[in-house]
Amino acid sequence: MVLSDDDKAKVRAAWVPVAKNAEMYGSETLNRMFAAHSTTKTYFPHFNLSPGSSDLKTHGKKVIDALTEAVNNLDDVPGALSKLSDLHAHKLRVDPVNFKLLGHCLEITMAVHNGGPLDASVLLPLDKFLDLVAKVLVSRYR
Repeated sequence: MVLSDDDKAKVRAAWVPVAKNAEMYGSETLNRMFAAHSTTKTYFPHFNLSPGSSDLKTHGKKVIDALTEAVNNLDDVPGALSKLSDLHAHKLRVDPVNFKLLGHCLEITMAVHNGGPLDASVLLPLDKFLDLVAKVLVSRYR
């Protein structure tokens, strides 16, 4: 998935509030994912998955921080997420479909804090970015 310069600018602009509030966005995104897709909970048997738990805040921040690294390296997302891709493919063995589910839940979280649906001019580049992230993360599964 190729992001145009305009796409990159829109992703960076949309990402500013997310990066500034990584714990909140990450925790809410994980809450949404676990509520809507309960099978994703199986990867976190040792976590307290209650809304607002320290486990969700800590891991949610890690997720957003990793995505922030990708946003900061839009010209080399595979390089920015290389170690994370290896970890999820070889050690954690996360079902690849979960990356798309997480992306969709993140878009919903961003829309909620945007005051409603994201404008298509923002949603489309953001969706392209999250699709690229998902593809990069599953690239080591082959």
